[in-house]
Amino acid sequence: MKKILTGLAACSMLLLLSAAADAQDVVEFLTGARVEGKVESIDQTKKLVTFAALIGGRSLDRVYTYSQIHAVTYQGKRYVLNPKTDAPSAEPAKPDAGTGRTTASPAKVDVKSIIGEAGRTPPDWYNSTPLDYPPTLDLSWPEKPPGGWNSKKNMGQYVWSEINPNPSHWRGGVKLLHHLLAMHKDNAEVRTRVIRSLGNMYFNLFQDYARAAFWWEHGGVGPTDRQAVSLAECYFRLGDRAAAEAFLHDPDRSSRTPVSDRMIKLWADMGETDKAVKLARLYVRSGGSKFSAYLFAGDACRTVGRFKEAMAFYQEVIDSPNGSYRYADRDRTRARNNLDAVRRFELFDISKVADGTYTASSRGYEDEVHVEARVAKGRLESLRVTKHKEKQFYSSLTDVPQQIVEKQAVQGVDATSGATITAEAIINATAKALSQ
Repeated sequence: MKKILTGLAACSMLLLLSAAADAQDVVEFLTGARVEGKVESIDQTKKLVTFAALIGGRSLDRVYTYSQIHAVTYQGKRYVLNPKTDAPSAEPAKPDAGTGRTTASPAKVDVKSIIGEAGRTPPDWYNSTPLDYPPTLDLSWPEKPPGGWNSKKNMGQYVWSEINPNPSHWRGGVKLLHHLLAMHKDNAEVRTRVIRSLGNMYFNLFQDYARAAFWWEHGGVGPTDRQAVSLAECYFRLGDRAAAEAFLHDPDRSSRTPVSDRMIKLWADMGETDKAVKLARLYVRSGGSKFSAYLFAGDACRTVGRFKEAMAFYQEVIDSPNGSYRYADRDRTRARNNLDAVRRFELFDISKVADGTYTASSRGYEDEVHVEARVAKGRLESLRVTKHKEKQFYSSLTDVPQQIVEKQAVQGVDATSGATITAEAIINATAKALSQ
């Protein structure tokens, strides 16, 4: 133990001398779980390690006791605190069903603990966010409010029309829902509505997968509920693939889980392109809309470079009769834009684009989404959305351009969950702008 403390003392001294490290630090737990991020501090007196854990693409501050930890890796040096007697066996690598590439299974993560810790603590901005809402708002939140649409009075409509489309209101929206939880502590029906809405906000607006999962779990979300696929995505993003798959219909196995078109996208995001394609066909055979299913299937194929299949799915959408589907014209336009974008994808090479500023637009959920791309010295320097009429865009207006700039390509960019149509429009408009 003396040797361990000496190692930790050296580690603490390094923390004082260096503000940051290029390499990821790692905490390995006695349970076999591990998490990457940055060691912030080590308190030898209290035997605590403060760690900024990188979970689901976000940094969350966590405090761990020595007794929980097997080893800490800081700036490339590994310090063992407690030996392990039974090391868990690693899962073998397996081929990706969509691409054929062999990928190693991710390290085991204690997702339940992550969800529990995040849910019990407020975001770092919560206490400084004021509680502010219209005095006309009916905080009783009846399931079916009387009268017509009135976003200044009806709570659900206020969330949809005033909070979701306005990023400056997002934090205040979370604060308001927590206020409603306290107000309705004895009303189980309203509390459940508020709790599930909190999950929606953390997922759609902040991509805070741990807190979204916490609130949806407390709201009793199950495999047949509307938020089920989103909860499955939370588990997947946090590192628990098995928990995610339990909420999905697997076309390769006997499954009682109802088929949903949104599952097609999640299977694709999980690297299972073949399952996504099979599920799309199963969904259509079961009476589901060919428009939504084959748009998702086409997107799944084009993300991994299976352009011929993607084009075939988009063409199926274009050729489909409207029937009773209310969004047929809009989705047919999306399919045409996607088909055009695929043709441009195959020719896309940012290094051959001349320096300058390029603009284009593509159809989103409400109307055209306009982008502006700036190229300098063979690199995409910036990309931004300059004009749109989208309402439920969530983080796609910033997240998708950031992905494209980071990748220096439009291929393989993930569409933001809950705002797939807006994200798709940004990708298509960028491809159009840079291939003129």
